[in-house]
Amino acid sequence: MAFEDEKLVIAGRSFSSRLIVGTGKYKDYAENAAAAEAAGAEIVTVAVRRVNLTDKDAPMLVDYIDPQKFTYLPNTAGCFTGEDAVRTLRLAREAGGWDLVKLEVLGDEKTLYPNMPETLRSAELLIKEGFQVMVYCSDDPIMAKRLEDIGCCAIMPLAAPIGSGLGIQNPVNIRLIIEQANVPVLVDAGVGTASDAAIAMELGCDGVLMNTAIAEAKMPIVMAEAMKNAVLAGRQAYLAGRMPKRLYADPSSPVGGLI
Repeated sequence: MAFEDEKLVIAGRSFSSRLIVGTGKYKDYAENAAAAEAAGAEIVTVAVRRVNLTDKDAPMLVDYIDPQKFTYLPNTAGCFTGEDAVRTLRLAREAGGWDLVKLEVLGDEKTLYPNMPETLRSAELLIKEGFQVMVYCSDDPIMAKRLEDIGCCAIMPLAAPIGSGLGIQNPVNIRLIIEQANVPVLVDAGVGTASDAAIAMELGCDGVLMNTAIAEAKMPIVMAEAMKNAVLAGRQAYLAGRMPKRLYADPSSPVGGLI
C-alpha cells in the first residue's frame, strides 16, 4: 500500500512539505535557493530586518527564491520588544502584502529565548489587525495553549536555543503541547541534524522549521536533502505507530507449536 499523508494546513493554506527553511547565514542567496530546493520546502522564513526585499541596487532575495513558487513567511527575528515586532510586520505587509507571519519576540541576546509576556501582548495586537500569526514560543504547555486560545494559527515551541543545534531538549513538554493543540505545532529552533528532525516528527509535530542546521553544515545542499528525508521518515513513523517499548526481550519468531 502506498504511503499517503494529509497536507499540512496552516491558516487555511495547504502545503505538501512539512519542512520550513530560513533565509539567513548562507554564503549567498544562490546557495540559499539551492538549499530550499533540495529541502523540498514550500515555505521560507524571511527576517524582514535582515534580508533585502526592497533595495534593487543590491542582491535581492526575490531574484533567487521566487515568491510565486515559495510562500514567504516574514518573521521578526532580532526584535526584543512587542512594539518592534508589530512595527516590523506592519512594514512587511505594506512591502509585500504578507499577512501570514511568524512572530518572535526575544528576551535576551545570550539565549534568544522568547519573551513570553511580550510575545502574548504583540500576538493579540497583530491578530486584531488581521494578521495570521505563527508564533515562536517557549516549550511551556500552558503558554502554548494561551497563544492558541487568542487566535494564533500555529504554535512553534523551541527545541533548544536558536542556532544551538542541541536537538530536542524537552520531548515531554513538546508532546504535551501537541496533545492539547487544535492548530499545527512545529518545532522551531535548536535542530542540529537529521535525527533531530526525525525525532520531532515522531513525537507528532506537524512540521519543523530550521535555518542554521542547514546553512552552517559543511555541505548545506546535502544537509537540506537529508532534512527533507528525515522529516518524511519521522512523519511516516509517527503515522505508522511505533511498537511498544519493553523491559525484556520478546522473540521475533513465534514459539507456539514448535517441536
